[in-house]
Amino acid sequence: MFRTLFDDDHKAFEGSVRSFLERYIEPRHEKIVEQRFIDRDIWLEAGKADFLGLEVPEEYGGSEASDYRFNTVLTEQLARSTAALASSFSIHYDVVAPYLVDLGTAEQKQRWLPKFCSGELLTAIAMTEPSGGSDLAALRTTAKPDGSDWILNGAKTFITNGFNADLVVVAASTSPERGAKGITLFGVEAGTPGFERGRKLDKVGQPEADTAELFFTDVRIPAANVIGEIDRGFIHMMSMLPQERIGAAVSNLAHARQIFEETLDYVSQRRAFGQPIGSFQYNKFTLAELTTTIDVTQSYVDAAVQAHRVGELTAVDAAKAKWWTAEIQNKILDTCLQLHGGYGYMNEYRVAQAWKDARVTKIWAGSNEIMKEIIGRDLGL
Repeated sequence: MFRTLFDDDHKAFEGSVRSFLERYIEPRHEKIVEQRFIDRDIWLEAGKADFLGLEVPEEYGGSEASDYRFNTVLTEQLARSTAALASSFSIHYDVVAPYLVDLGTAEQKQRWLPKFCSGELLTAIAMTEPSGGSDLAALRTTAKPDGSDWILNGAKTFITNGFNADLVVVAASTSPERGAKGITLFGVEAGTPGFERGRKLDKVGQPEADTAELFFTDVRIPAANVIGEIDRGFIHMMSMLPQERIGAAVSNLAHARQIFEETLDYVSQRRAFGQPIGSFQYNKFTLAELTTTIDVTQSYVDAAVQAHRVGELTAVDAAKAKWWTAEIQNKILDTCLQLHGGYGYMNEYRVAQAWKDARVTKIWAGSNEIMKEIIGRDLGL
């Protein structure tokens, strides 16, 4: 079905992203997988292409597109290449950017955003803890006042870009007795004494994205690095999560669509019993179900993107988009792998890696179970 979401400017931008992927990612993809991180020079090239500052005002080096559809184009093209590229880059330009732009002080913006846009300052966001999972209100990482500074202690895990990030937005409890109403966000810079990184985590999928444990031992954070208001961090995070979740939905669906298209080509070429395997009725019906699911889901995701663009996307609608796309992404990729037969289980085939890459999407950005809890509460249950 023809999509009406994008205009000529978005299509031109899509061409620029594809050129970037062909020039800087595809020739080095095997190396990126092996080392489990994206080289800094690639981030710098992304900065030169104006990909990293889509939401950043021009005075700080951004392109200030003021149109979430450009974020959508970038996320879709990265995800069609590999899910991990979309994960790593979007954490920076789609997830962390609003925290710095919307909550940062004038001094913080001047200090961080120019290098954020150029790719010199790589960012991550640290919410998840070893014992907490999706329960953001039960943080054990604490920050206690010491004069005008704060002393940060605790640990975070599963942090995308965590191993190489130059700036990490860290959520910490500053008033433990107040629970969710006592959380504050801090900008923790690389090299700060007491801030250490654990190993690069060995994940089932998405090896291109560096994911790490972070440890904070008596880390002294100046008041100038408080992001947003003290004790309002949970509210800040809740206001930002819809964008993270619609971004995840965009990535999930684009990733599934790409592998579906590759599978369709495969079953048209692969022959058994004297005919293409895609022509067998069962396989034909299966593919018909998949393409319909993709197109129907695309309509909802595009509507959610449009709603977010004009400031009308609700947390509930973002939760619907996130859990549903993660669910159908995994279903589609599992079916695509099955249609490849034994070859689908070989790592040299993209469908095998895509299948592994997709499994995490039902867990991160709030597990699918948490998404359903949000939706259920909205029903008054």
